[in-house]
Amino acid sequence: MEFTTDIFKVFDKQWALLTVGNADKFNTMTISWGGMGTLWSKPVATVYVRTSRYTHDFMDDNEYFSISLYPEKYRKNLTVLGSKSGRDMDKMKESGLTPKQVGQTMTFEEAEVTVICRKLFKQRLDTDSIPEDIVKALYTEDAPHDMYIGEVVEIIRTGE
Repeated sequence: MEFTTDIFKVFDKQWALLTVGNADKFNTMTISWGGMGTLWSKPVATVYVRTSRYTHDFMDDNEYFSISLYPEKYRKNLTVLGSKSGRDMDKMKESGLTPKQVGQTMTFEEAEVTVICRKLFKQRLDTDSIPEDIVKALYTEDAPHDMYIGEVVEIIRTGE
């Protein structure tokens, strides 16, 4: 399994979709925080989900999740998925993307790359351990994030 990318650009500038669930019931959200590396001698991906997000329940209830990457032409689609809640509407329909089951989770036909992960670890970010300026900027009026670490079990590229 091999994957080469500018990981700083992928999460911060290009964005990605975090998707969890199966064809019967799933949710997705745009993410711009995350990382990839090695932990416990395994290739891993780390994502962060606020406890208030609809996707959070799916992350807690499922063993697998995907992180999918898209060409720039899909930025508007990702904007819809990052600004609307699946609790309140059918944001999949509004996004214009085509859901697709892959193994035990979901992705979208339009993805260039989908990283399939098996959840290994979850932990709430402790605001007492975060620098005060970050807490003031991100956590005074919104819920905390949980960190999820997943073992990368498969990487699917378009056309494969």
